[in-house]
Amino acid sequence: MNARDDSPLDAYSATVAHVAETASTAVAHIKVGKKGRDGASAAAGSGSGFLFTPDGFALTNAHVVEGASELRAAFADGTEGAARLVGQDASTDIAVLRLESHPAACLPLGSSAGLRPGQLAVAVGNPLGFDFTVTAGIVSALGRNLPARGGRMIDDVIQTDVALNPGNSGGPLLDGAAQVVGVNTAVIPSAQGLSFAVAIDTARWVAGELMRHGNVRRGRLGVQCAVVALPRRWVREHDWPTATGLRLMEVVPGSPAAQGGLREADILIGCDGLPLAQLSDLLKRLAGEGYGRPLLLKLLRPVAGTLNSLVLSVAPGG
Repeated sequence: MNARDDSPLDAYSATVAHVAETASTAVAHIKVGKKGRDGASAAAGSGSGFLFTPDGFALTNAHVVEGASELRAAFADGTEGAARLVGQDASTDIAVLRLESHPAACLPLGSSAGLRPGQLAVAVGNPLGFDFTVTAGIVSALGRNLPARGGRMIDDVIQTDVALNPGNSGGPLLDGAAQVVGVNTAVIPSAQGLSFAVAIDTARWVAGELMRHGNVRRGRLGVQCAVVALPRRWVREHDWPTATGLRLMEVVPGSPAAQGGLREADILIGCDGLPLAQLSDLLKRLAGEGYGRPLLLKLLRPVAGTLNSLVLSVAPGG
């Protein structure tokens, strides 16, 4: 028996359709022009972006706008206009644009802190020039590290199986409530079902720095981190306010972290009396008012099958 054309959508389809309809009005096709040898600007690529404020500020990827001499943003309703680069941060692959012409719609920024593997994820973007395409899947893993351009590593990246292609970069990754939980940044060309997005908690903080200062001033510890669950028994016994911390996957020799006594496998759980539940918590302490100031780090150190609690003072480098 064939389904009738007017039959109601199942719950999954209805959710994805609602997210797509909500997001499509605020997602932009970012057109990039670069100067040639003759000094004239010519089309040199494209990507995606999305409005996150009602007055025309948009998020995209830093690699989408890198080296651009001209930027334009086009929307599904036919609105198109010039875009100005407010600032970009290669370390997180996040850039902020200010659009001259834009719809009134904007997307609410959710939180990536509460994401769980298996959760619905929806992407809207412009893959391979096919404007305003919707794809859906699930969150596959959290807390990944992803190589960025120039040899940097982007920490605390969301892995999904959402189908992404060149041109999706900079578009939103949304949850079932149509809130942005990530900024799509990369795919693995030789694999299927491996796509990545910068966590929105990181992107929100970076966007604030770019809008205030035009760049992100941050101290350097010299570590690679991954978000991990803290032992439940330890959390209960110490009445700790968060269930996750930051495990040090690498401590660069000679770095401020190494000089301060940090080691691989240490789990950072607090900084200056505040809990560290995710990477953005640490980034905030390294930038802004905390830039260049010594940090008092609380950590758990695995020793002979137990977790020892330590407090170390570490002076970040510039």
